[in-house]
Amino acid sequence: MQKIAAIFDGFRFSESTLHYAIWIAAHQGAHLTGVFPDDLTYNSFNLYQLLKEGTDQAIIGQLEEEDEERRKAAAGKFEAACQKAGIPYSVHRNKNISLLSALEESIYADLLVIDVRETFMHDVSKPPTRFIRDLLTDVQCPVLIVPAQISTPPVFSNVTNMVLLYDGEPSSVYAIKMYSYLFSSWQSLPTTVLSVNPEGTHFENKHLIKDFIRKHFPDAVYKIMEGEPEEEIVTYLLGQQEGTAIVLGAYRRSSVSRWFRRSMADLLMQALSFPLFIAHNK
Repeated sequence: MQKIAAIFDGFRFSESTLHYAIWIAAHQGAHLTGVFPDDLTYNSFNLYQLLKEGTDQAIIGQLEEEDEERRKAAAGKFEAACQKAGIPYSVHRNKNISLLSALEESIYADLLVIDVRETFMHDVSKPPTRFIRDLLTDVQCPVLIVPAQISTPPVFSNVTNMVLLYDGEPSSVYAIKMYSYLFSSWQSLPTTVLSVNPEGTHFENKHLIKDFIRKHFPDAVYKIMEGEPEEEIVTYLLGQQEGTAIVLGAYRRSSVSRWFRRSMADLLMQALSFPLFIAHNK
């Protein structure tokens, strides 16, 4: 992996995005770009309400200046953290719509890192947010969705254990491929290939997937379960230890895997506090 793009809201700076992005960049020897969209439609104050109330333009101008200082401070915090970690970095700020900025950056990045609760709106919503849904639908590179950290001071668990979701469909295999290519240094981590089949414990394309996994994750173990994937996968993952990360394929516009359709990724974001590595082939 050569380039990571981390997406930040300058008004609600994500310590979780900062931690995981720097940790991964340091371990992978990658360049880290902090993306801070200066979205002209998004302020810390309600511009529409102020205009409706007839607020003096000078006051609005002062609020806009304060917002600019907050955005500068957020970018400065990112820079200071990268310098302390000793990793190569850059900062991108532009006036584009937040979603468009993130999607454009994804074209030129190997990996996008973003907080699961990111909204780029005044309102705070539960995962999956509309912003995350729209981002995952059109993103052009794999995404690491990191759990929100709301404790003070923040406490993080680095990735120590991997679960690869597999259903025999191309989307799940593609996600595993992209993970293996990008995180070559993590191939020695304890890894479980998890498969759930509503019709029994049949392992789809058993010989093909085991041959592939053996080449990339020689020490991986397999967990094959019977039942409804939406229920069994969540139940299994809820029992996993801290430091677990999950790999899945999802968020294609049309022909999706029968498991990893949009609802599966959404369900995992709602139910879990683990990093999710999501990749989909077009």
